[in-house]
Amino acid sequence: MEDAKCKICRRADRKLFLKGEKCFSPKCPMIKKAYPPGSAGKKRGRALSEYGKELKEKQKLKEWYGLRERQFSKYVRAVLEKAHRAKEAKNPAELLVNELESRLDSAVFRLGIAPNRAQARQLVSHGHFLVNGKSVDIPSFSLRQGDKISIRPHSLKKPGFGRLSENLKKYQAPSWLKLDKEKMEGEFVGIPNLGEVAPPAEISSIFEFYSR
Repeated sequence: MEDAKCKICRRADRKLFLKGEKCFSPKCPMIKKAYPPGSAGKKRGRALSEYGKELKEKQKLKEWYGLRERQFSKYVRAVLEKAHRAKEAKNPAELLVNELESRLDSAVFRLGIAPNRAQARQLVSHGHFLVNGKSVDIPSFSLRQGDKISIRPHSLKKPGFGRLSENLKKYQAPSWLKLDKEKMEGEFVGIPNLGEVAPPAEISSIFEFYSR
């Protein structure tokens, strides 16, 4: 039976890389079934309305970060409010990406410690991480520049971290994170760059959706 997360990618008509290594293998359903799920998936439907397009873009980014509607809308509305109050013109898309990539679960994923965001969120929730030496089990915890992320010493003995040292040897972290492969630790050192993040959705359409 096809995995529910794979159906999300097919519905979005784009790989959202929700299943880690499987997304890069020939087993990825997007290779054999590059059409929406369902009996009518292969048929061409009517062109989407403007609202439909905006909804689809919203769903892409929300699923990419693995957030529920309430969480995601809260981020978007906060960014719109922040952009409105700013004295200097700021790119709302940059602000939104900054907020989402500053989450602890996003950082754990981007550091290569977890194969996907869902796994990263689970590991954080189970209390496997320290931020600046203190235990944090809240996936949405917002990191600031200079914050250091490490794995609890006793957690390194868990099966989920068994091959981490080997996997990190060939991994390259994004520019806003500094990865110490020997210590298997990370540091939030910069501001996430929109171009490097390369979100799978048109963020301006998402703002239009929530501005209705």
